[in-house]
Amino acid sequence: MNKRILISKADITNNKVRLQANEPITGLTPAEQILVDSKQFSFVYLMENQEGYTYIDIPEPIWPLLKDTLTKHIPVWIHFEEEELELTNFNEEFVELINNIRGNSNYGEEMVTKVEGIF
Repeated sequence: MNKRILISKADITNNKVRLQANEPITGLTPAEQILVDSKQFSFVYLMENQEGYTYIDIPEPIWPLLKDTLTKHIPVWIHFEEEELELTNFNEEFVELINNIRGNSNYGEEMVTKVEGIF
């Protein structure tokens, strides 16, 4: 069964975006893909381990901070307590995803409006 980890806060520290997870990230490796949950208004970065995928939910309140990743190409990291991992390929995937969502009603009108309003 796939697991979900919610990002509860984020900040920019030492020239990197730090996403704060609500539970441990031990044993996870980046799958280098970002999906969209248009019902929950969330971007979902995929990570994996031996049991399968873990979905890193990045909800709408975090999005304004991610805008800097599009223009400044700031690396994105996830952390929980002392653990920290870079979300590799985040910027490339995110730019492509945002460009695909703009004006694309397949993601739902409300999702498109929210994305266009921030990005």
